[in-house]
Amino acid sequence: MRPDSGIGVGLSPGETAALLLDKIRQGNGYAHGKKRRFGRSASAVKVASLVLSAASTVILGLQNLNAWAGLALACVALVTLLGAVEPFFNWRSRSVLMEEAQYRFQRLADDLEYLVASTPADELTFDQLSEIFGRYQTIWDDLSRAWLEQRREPTPSARP
Repeated sequence: MRPDSGIGVGLSPGETAALLLDKIRQGNGYAHGKKRRFGRSASAVKVASLVLSAASTVILGLQNLNAWAGLALACVALVTLLGAVEPFFNWRSRSVLMEEAQYRFQRLADDLEYLVASTPADELTFDQLSEIFGRYQTIWDDLSRAWLEQRREPTPSARP
């Protein structure tokens, strides 16, 4: 039976291990994709803030150019906006959260692969796989809990 062909009933321990490994790899892929997205978003905001801040400073340094002064003020306003957006979305810490989840999924996949490779097929038990599955569920529980805690916390700019 292929792991992606639906729910398996009465699978052998080896087939169950393959199904579990596929789920772990999917979780790892999810965390990897989110980590990259959040990391890019955080970096884009930081670079945009730096560019706008530098541009407004240079433009305000130029004398007698009213159009330039207006542009500089717009850049300063955008820097302020970006400074408020990044803490609200908290991309950097969400990226780190996904990196931790990715590490834990990869470690779990390695442990499962080692268990399957080092255990004769007729000695692999559901109890051994249940322990791995429990750890898999714990990773998702921890990730979900941390995600919700980060979203509940007020942004640094909103704290008194």
